[in-house]
Amino acid sequence: MTEPDVLDLWDRSVREHADAPALVTPHQVLTYRSVDRLTDAWSASLAGRGAGPGRLVGLAFTDPARTVLGMIAALKAGAGFTVLDDRLPAAARSALVRRTEAAAWLGDGSHAPEGAYVPAGPAHDGDRPARPAARAGGADVAYVLFTSGSTGQPKGTVVERDALRRFATAVAERLGLTARDRWLQVASLGFDVLIEEVFPALATGAAVVCRADTRALDAEELHTTMARTRTTVVELSTQYWLEYARWLGAGGLTTPAGLRTVVVGGERMDPRPYREWQASQPAALAHVYGLTECTVSSTFYTGLLPADAEEVPLGKPLRDVEISVRRDGQPVPDGESGEVHIGGRLLARGFLDDGAATARRFVPDPLSPVPGARLYVTGDLGRIDAEGQLVFLGRVDDQVKIRGHRLDPAPVERALCEAPGVDQAVVFPDLETGTVLWAFTVPADPASAPLPGEAVRLTGTERDALVVPLEAQLPDWAVPRVLYRVSVLPKNPHGKIDKRRLATWAAAAAQAAPTAPARSAEPHPGEPLHTVLSVFREVLRTPGLGPDDDFFDHGGQSLLAMRLLARLRDSFPAAAGLRARALFACPTARLLAESLRAREAERL
Repeated sequence: MTEPDVLDLWDRSVREHADAPALVTPHQVLTYRSVDRLTDAWSASLAGRGAGPGRLVGLAFTDPARTVLGMIAALKAGAGFTVLDDRLPAAARSALVRRTEAAAWLGDGSHAPEGAYVPAGPAHDGDRPARPAARAGGADVAYVLFTSGSTGQPKGTVVERDALRRFATAVAERLGLTARDRWLQVASLGFDVLIEEVFPALATGAAVVCRADTRALDAEELHTTMARTRTTVVELSTQYWLEYARWLGAGGLTTPAGLRTVVVGGERMDPRPYREWQASQPAALAHVYGLTECTVSSTFYTGLLPADAEEVPLGKPLRDVEISVRRDGQPVPDGESGEVHIGGRLLARGFLDDGAATARRFVPDPLSPVPGARLYVTGDLGRIDAEGQLVFLGRVDDQVKIRGHRLDPAPVERALCEAPGVDQAVVFPDLETGTVLWAFTVPADPASAPLPGEAVRLTGTERDALVVPLEAQLPDWAVPRVLYRVSVLPKNPHGKIDKRRLATWAAAAAQAAPTAPARSAEPHPGEPLHTVLSVFREVLRTPGLGPDDDFFDHGGQSLLAMRLLARLRDSFPAAAGLRARALFACPTARLLAESLRAREAERL
C-alpha cells in the first residue's frame, strides 16, 4: 500500500474547502481553489525546467505569500524547496545558491540569484493546467533549510516529505486546528518556524495570513494586524512575545478577540511573565521546543503553569516524536538530568552533502525495537518531570540562543582573534535580556589593556575594525554589537570563563561618566532631546550614551527599537506613526528628536 504524501493533505483541503481562504494577504484573499490552479501552473513551469523528485527549487521572494505559493508548487512538481534568507550577506547567499544546485530559482527580490523568475499563472480563468505526473515518495526531499549560526559553511538540513506530512498532521492535532483558523505568518522566511506557520494550517483547510513583506512587525503593528485579519493563531519567538506582552501591559490591553493561541519558543522562558500572561490574557499559550533537524517543533506545553514552577516546561512530544533523556547512551530515570535525545519519524534525513556531521548528530538507537531507528543528539540538557513534561536545563556545550537562533560562539570568537591586536575573545548574549550579543576581547599588547577588573567599551573606528569583517560573513543577529576590551578573561571555580564577572565589569563601565572630550553637552531637562536621550539610555541600558551615539552601535536591534518607540509614544504624539525601521534613518537621539519635532510641527 502506498504511503500518503504531504500533497494528499493539500488535495483534501482543496476538495473540502475549495472556496475557503487559503492565503490572506493585505491586497487579496486567495481561496484553496485559486491557489490550487495557480500552483498547478507554477509546478508545470518548474517541471519544464527539470524540477522533480530528488531536486530542489530555490525561493527568493520578498513577498511571503509568493514564498508559500512557491513551496506548494515545488512539492507539486515532486521536488523539494529551499528558501534564501534575504538577511544573509551577499557572499553567504551566493555560496548557498551554489551548494543547492537547484533545478530552478523562483523570486523577484533584490537577493534573488541570476535567472530567478516568477512563473505565469493560468492563461484564462477557466484553464486547469495539468499537474506534473511525477509522484515523489515519502523518502524524497521536501525541503532544505540552512542554519547560519556561525562563520564557516552553514549546515543544510534535509527534511523528507513523509516527515513533513507527519509533522503538519501532528501540530494540527495538538493545537486543535480547524478550517476556521487563521495563522499569521511572522517568522523570517529563512527560519524553520515558517514551516510550522504554513503546513499545519493548510493541512486542515485553515488560512495562512501573510504580511506585505518580510520586515518585522512591531508590537502595535502585530496587534492591529491580528485584529484586522481575525488571526486565531500566531507563533512568536520568546523575546518577541515578551515585547508584545510588555506593550499590552503598558497599554492595559488584552489580545484581540479572535486570537485563541500564541505559540512561543526559541529561548528559555522565565516563569513570571508566563504566569502573568495566563492570569490576564484571554489567548492561551503553547510553549514549544524543537530543532530544524527534527522538523521544527518536537514538544508542546499547553498547561496552566503552577505557582511554584521554577521553569516553564517544554512539554510532551508530538505524535511520531520520541523524547528521551540519556547519560552515556542510557536513559536516566524521570527527574534526573541528562542530554535530550529526539527520535521518531520526524527526524531529518541529515545534513546536505555532509556525511560526517550527519553521523555525529544522527546516531543509531540501540535500544529501539524498530530496525534502523535513529536518534538526534541535541546537546541540550533536560529532565522529565513528574507530569511527564520535558524541562530544559541548559547546554552540554557552549552553544547559545540569540533572538531565537542557535549560535556556536567559537567560530565568531576565532574570527575576532584574526583581527590585528586581538589575542583572546569571548562572545555571549547579555545576561539580562538575552537579545544583544556581547564580545569581550583581550589585546595582544598588554600595554593597551585596561586595568584588571575594568572593561573599556569599544567605539568608533576601533569597534568598526572588528564588526565590519563579521558583517560580511554573518547574518545580523550573529554579529556582536556591544564590544569591550579587558585585560583578562576571568575564570570561575570550574575553569570556565566567568561571564557574570565580565557583565559586572561592563555594567561598571556603562555607569561611568563619559570622558571623551568630543562628547556633546547634556541637553536641558524639558527639551525633546533630553526626553529622547533618556529613553535611548534606558532601553540600551547605557547611562553614558550621548545624543550623537548610534543606536545600533550600542547594541540596538529590532526588538529594542520596538521597545524604544513604544516608550516614546508616551511623550510624543508624533511617535504614534513611527515603526522600528525609523531608527535606520534616525539612529541617534538627536536625529530622532529632530524628526519628532518636525512631525509635531506638521500636525499643527
